[in-house]
Amino acid sequence: MTFLSKAILVTAGLVLAACSNPDRFDESGSASANANASIAGTAQDPTSPLYFQQAVGDRVLFEVDQSNLTPTATATLDGQAQWLMRNSDYNAVIEGHADEQGTREYNVALGARRANSVQEYLITKGVAANRLKVVSYGKERPIEICSEEACYAKNRRAVTVISAGPTS
Repeated sequence: MTFLSKAILVTAGLVLAACSNPDRFDESGSASANANASIAGTAQDPTSPLYFQQAVGDRVLFEVDQSNLTPTATATLDGQAQWLMRNSDYNAVIEGHADEQGTREYNVALGARRANSVQEYLITKGVAANRLKVVSYGKERPIEICSEEACYAKNRRAVTVISAGPTS
């Protein structure tokens, strides 16, 4: 390899290394990094529905044939209530779901009981009732389709769907 080739490779390496941290000369600290940390509407923006879904948690799970809230469910719902109280521009539709076991009618009723349990809990935590609506899908909208307990467990749920504006 000639001297010129070596010099070009070294120069190229230095140029690439210099580009690795564009804020290295920014004396204001990490202000530009913090400004991009919570871009509106993203999962990093604590006021966005995406943040609610991913960081707070939009669903709670139930035991077989139950609409009682578990301790894990109440912990998630506490976070949902806090988020809804801080973000009063949003309303929620609480969807009740069931696994594929049982009749359609039974599962629609069970899904309604599950959604109502969530709604009542959120109301006791201070969320205005007029901001919450419930709907039951029974076994009609499964997340997983298989005849195993792991699938059934994911389908026994209530999902809080956030929307802007009135719920009606």
